[in-house]
Order: sequence, then C-alpha cells, then structure tokens
Amino acid sequence: MCGRYASTSTRGDLLAAYDAVETVGEELPPSYNIAPTQRVNVVLERAPREEPDAEPVRMVSSQVKWGLVPFWAKDPKIGSRMINARSETITQKPAFKAAAARRRCVLPADGYYEWMTGEDGKKIPFFLHADAPISMAGLYELWPNPELPEDHPDRWLWTCTVLTRPATDAAGHIHERSPVILPATFVDPWLDPELNDRDDVDALLNSIPEPRLEPYEVSTAVNSPRNNNPDLLRPVDS
Repeated sequence: MCGRYASTSTRGDLLAAYDAVETVGEELPPSYNIAPTQRVNVVLERAPREEPDAEPVRMVSSQVKWGLVPFWAKDPKIGSRMINARSETITQKPAFKAAAARRRCVLPADGYYEWMTGEDGKKIPFFLHADAPISMAGLYELWPNPELPEDHPDRWLWTCTVLTRPATDAAGHIHERSPVILPATFVDPWLDPELNDRDDVDALLNSIPEPRLEPYEVSTAVNSPRNNNPDLLRPVDS
C-alpha cells in the first residue's frame, strides 16, 4: 500500500519533468511526510476550467486532497478510507471505474514509506526509493458540495488516490503491496485523455514493468504526520 510518502520537487521541477504548461493553486512547500487528507501535487491533463471545450493541457495542480471522494458520495469523509485503489479492480469497482476511464493522474514522489513488522511485533518504518523521483499512478475525482451554489469557487472538491499492485523485489519483503510506479515512457499513455476504454486501461496497467526500489530503515519519527523535516529521510544507520 502507500500510506505516507515524500515529495520535495519544486513546482518548476515538476513543470519541467512532466512537460506541463499550466499550474493550478498555490505552490506547496517540500514535504517529507505526506499523510492522507493533505493537499498534494498531481499531474493531469484536462481542458482549462475557463475553457471546457478547449484541447486538454497538461497541468500541475496543488488543489487536490489525498483520499478519493467519488462524485456520487453523500459524505466526503469517505475519502480518508480511499487513499489507495487496487489496480487489478479499478475498472470494475463503482468508486473508481469512472475515474479509471477519464480521470487519471500522476503523483510525483521522492519515495514512499512502508512499515514492516519486526520479530518483537513492533512496526519498523522503511523508505523505498529509486535513483530519481518516481511517478505514482493515480486517479482523481471532483465531488460537488450540495450545500454550495453551482457558481461558488469552492463547490468542487478535488481528490485523488494512489494505485497499488502486488509487491515484488525489495518492496515485497516489507509489505505485500506497493504503489504502481510509472516508468517515464508510461507517463504520457497514462495521462492521455483519449484513452477512455476500460479494457485498454487494464491492458496498459498490465504492461507496466515491475519497479526496482531500494529500501532503507528510517526513524520512527515518521510515524507521526506532525513530524516533517529532512531528517525523516536519513537512514537510521547513518
């Protein structure tokens, strides 16, 4: 699964890395301990809000909360239970199938945290990373607040979820599932708005190669989302 992650790239870094041309919302500061329900950076392709009939453009948005709220949900609190979505079932599950076909995104990250149970039963945190920032596959949704008028600027709540898959390689020794990580050549197909057939989405997911991540143990300070500083990424043996 993915319950916490770090993302320290600047907005300029993200615009360059993903060939994005537009930004939405204020720039978020670097975060070393992103937790569910917080606002996160996502990369997506969508027509500008002011021109809904225009061609989609690639943008970096910071106005998205982590924890997907389906458009049909009665209570947005459901999002806290939907921070992850199993990639094997997103095209069938009612909560995800609409977004799987039309609202896919990328969550940029330096890496993510996972906890392994030690011999004494205590949870040991690890940071899993690659040689460069990673692109986690995600879905996003827009939830209309029924208590606000249609023209209210806060009527639409933007939320997202991180896709997961069975874990292999080093990650599999720590937890049985890991985020779906997109190699650079898969980012464009994943964000492509013209990919709207759910069978084709499944085929794309099934073609994504297994990631090669390196884990190292980190301080239990990461257990609290109140802690957020560069020391969280420091290996415990250093």
